[in-house]
Formats: sequence, C-alpha cells, structure tokens
Amino acid sequence: MPKTFFFFCFALCCSMAFATPQDSLKISYDSEPLKVKKISDADLLPYQNDKAFNYETFEAEATWWDDFKSWLGNLMLRTLELIFGVGKASGILAGLIRLAPYLLLGLLIYILIRFFLNINARALQEAQKNQSLVSISEEEHIIKNENIHDLIQQALSKNDFRLAVRYSYLHLLKLMSEKELIAWEPQKTNDDYLREISKSDLKDPFTHITRLYNFTWYGDFPIDETGYQRARQTFLSIEKSVQKNG
Repeated sequence: MPKTFFFFCFALCCSMAFATPQDSLKISYDSEPLKVKKISDADLLPYQNDKAFNYETFEAEATWWDDFKSWLGNLMLRTLELIFGVGKASGILAGLIRLAPYLLLGLLIYILIRFFLNINARALQEAQKNQSLVSISEEEHIIKNENIHDLIQQALSKNDFRLAVRYSYLHLLKLMSEKELIAWEPQKTNDDYLREISKSDLKDPFTHITRLYNFTWYGDFPIDETGYQRARQTFLSIEKSVQKNG
C-alpha cells in the first residue's frame, strides 16, 4: 500500500511538471486590405519651407583667419617637435601649442602698433622741429631788429596779455645777452640759459619767470590783466638785477 501510494504521487507530480498551460489569449488577424496613404508635393510644401524640419547640415567654408590660425598652429607644432623631439604634445605643452597662434598674433599686432606709433612720433617731431625753426627765426628777428618795448605796448593795447608776456621774456633775454650773462643763440632753449646763469639772486627769479613763460606761451595757459601785472613786476625786478650784475 505505501509503495502504491508513492508511485501514484510520483506520477501525478510528473504529469503536472510536463503539462503545457493553455494560452487563454486568441490571435486575431486583420483581413482588411492594406491602404497606402499617398502624400503629394503640396502636402510636403509647408514642411519644406519650415526651418524646424530642415535637417541638412552645411560645413562653413574656412576663412583666411581660420587658414592663418591653422598654418600658425602647424608651424608651432613642427617647431616644438624639432626642439623637443616629440610627436604629440600633451599637458602644459599642448596648452601652449594651442595658445601659441594667439600669442604670436598679439605680438605681431604689438609690433605693428609700435611701428606706426614710431612713424607718427617721427612725423610729429619733424613737424614740431619745423615749427620751432619758424619760431626761432621769428624770435631772432624780434630780438635783433624790433623795438620790443613798442611790441609790448601794442599787445597790451589789444589786451593780448599772453603775447605781452612773450615780448617781455624776449626783451629779458636780449638784455641778459647784452650784459653777457647768457650767450643768446637761436637754437638754444630756455633751459640752456638757466644753466648758464650762476648767480642765485638772478637764477631763482629767472627760473620762476621762465616757468611762467613756458606755461603761458607754449602751454597756452590763459592769463588776464591781473596775472600779467604780477608777471610784469617780476620782469622789472629781474631787469634791475641784470643791470646790477651785468
């Protein structure tokens, strides 16, 4: 009895293990004929004109700037390969290679700017030199040939106090030259005359009036009647000193 029951249980388990479950789902087949939807050119036209549906990609043509950077980068790469003997740079060296075209371009721009600035500076110096020659020629004519006192009075009659200061200074230079306190020459500067004066009682006020003259005449600083009267007192004081020391 126990053996019979054991075989019965074993057979039942085997039948359950190998039993195939029945699928409850049924496959349905569509027997309707296939309908192909036709799309006309008119249907596609709105999409063709819409940029959102334009998936074409265009590669931009290389500009001269792109070609220049590429050439410069390749040149730097070949140069570094020759120097360091490396086929492919990495790390800091790779970063330097990428920056090299921009650094060289910046250096080139700097050189060009300096070049043109030097040209402009030389042109400006030539213009100033020519202007100085004209000024020197005029000053030489005034000191040697004109009655400077009359010129001062003419300037004052027109309330041109700036010009009056100029004539007063030229008269002072003429007086100092006559007294042999300076050696007046057309090409000399006011600083040259300052170095020629050795006496402090004359040099200090002359330094002050020279600074005023430079500011007023060359610096084009405005001067009114009150300012001129103060300058005139300084001129008269220096002239007395010149007469005493000459």
